[in-house]
Amino acid sequence: MGMAKARLDFALKLFTIVVNLHLGIAISSVSTDPLAQQRLDRVEKLPGQTFNVSFEHYSGYVTVNEESGRALFYWFIEAVEDPDSKPLVLWLNGGPGCSSIAFGEAEEVGPFHIEPDAKTLYLNPYSWNQVANLLFIDSPVGVGFSYSNTSSDLLTNGDKRTAHDSLEFLLKWFERFPQYRGRDFYITGESYAGHYVPQLSQAIVRYNFAKREKAINLKGYMVGNALTDDHHDHLGVFEFMWSAGLISDETYKLLNLLCDFQSFVHTSNSCDKILDIASEELGNIDAYSIYTPPCPANVSQSNQLQKRMHTVGRINQKYDPCTEKHSTVYFNSPEVQQALHVNPDHAPSKWETCSEVVYSTWKDSPVSVLDIYRELIHSGLRIWVFSGDTDAVIPITSTRYSIDALKLPTIGPWRAWYDDGEVGGWTQEYAGLTFVSVRGAGHEVPLHRPKQALTLIKSFLSGLSMPSPELVSDS
Repeated sequence: MGMAKARLDFALKLFTIVVNLHLGIAISSVSTDPLAQQRLDRVEKLPGQTFNVSFEHYSGYVTVNEESGRALFYWFIEAVEDPDSKPLVLWLNGGPGCSSIAFGEAEEVGPFHIEPDAKTLYLNPYSWNQVANLLFIDSPVGVGFSYSNTSSDLLTNGDKRTAHDSLEFLLKWFERFPQYRGRDFYITGESYAGHYVPQLSQAIVRYNFAKREKAINLKGYMVGNALTDDHHDHLGVFEFMWSAGLISDETYKLLNLLCDFQSFVHTSNSCDKILDIASEELGNIDAYSIYTPPCPANVSQSNQLQKRMHTVGRINQKYDPCTEKHSTVYFNSPEVQQALHVNPDHAPSKWETCSEVVYSTWKDSPVSVLDIYRELIHSGLRIWVFSGDTDAVIPITSTRYSIDALKLPTIGPWRAWYDDGEVGGWTQEYAGLTFVSVRGAGHEVPLHRPKQALTLIKSFLSGLSMPSPELVSDS
């Protein structure tokens, strides 16, 4: 009886697999052959996708530690046209503990963005896969769909292991996608990725040096509104909030007194208390974008706001403050997870854009990464730093203080850069580093100013300066 039942169970399981394959339904599959796994990772049409695309995209897991069973989830999206000639760009979000799928792909630089109904997708006209092949990683484990078979791993994340695991991910990913091995490779990201990006770049440069070969052909990196140096970042945050009229003179003085030289990840009780007061003084605004409306807590209010804000045509669509809510609904859908090859045995019980567990248990976080900048500037990498100028979390003042601390000689004058004849922001070129501000953008520059962000990545990848004013004829 038991053997008969086992045969029946096997037959049913086999029948389900055959039916799923016949219907084109994605199933979680694993192969020991990297090239075979690449084929298994290919994504078919996504739920809510009402349009066709000309490019291929893939998603799945790369195991970065066999012993503990740590596996990072990725989504790789090829360039719209001629991917064989385009560079490979990795995008990382920070937190620490936030998903690059949720933010980088679904509301910033990726092609698949989510409508306010949280069920339908639309094609981002300013996706960075117009100029590059895009790779997104949920890093570290415990973030998004990334997981570990060792539960303690989720409580022991930190900067060092994140860089190590990300390097291991890339080495194995290139085995799965050998057609991209040797391709010009750039790393980009924002916020706490201000740590991740230079740290991973350093790990790659050192790995290549140890191997005496360019195992990974890293050409440069670019970070936006990036956590860089705790002292200068705090100094800039408090100055920005005070100069923008967001906090009182007294609070400004106490913030500088009680929070100076504090870690951004682990602050003292006295610093936390004055930060709470500053938050109350800010009121109900979005500190990540101080001049745009926050997403209403009430869902019906949110829906009404979306109706008011939407215009005909994606090119002219106005800013949507509720993108994170849309992602939360969409990526919790079983159909979406199945389409993206999320292993149901390792899927989170509730998918979240950011993991409080990862953030609250973060271990090592150096007070500064400026020493890495000094090392990598001499390695010849192309290094750009950009900043949206309406962000009060890691504002433009913080970034400028950190860059100033590097004491780099300037090689070009401070000037405005232009996009379609309008000032897109300002830029300064230093020996070994380029700084770019993006006018009117908040913490997530590609969300707030998508067109200008596409101009930014085009200039960065080409190695050219930001566009100068267009010549206007006298006629």
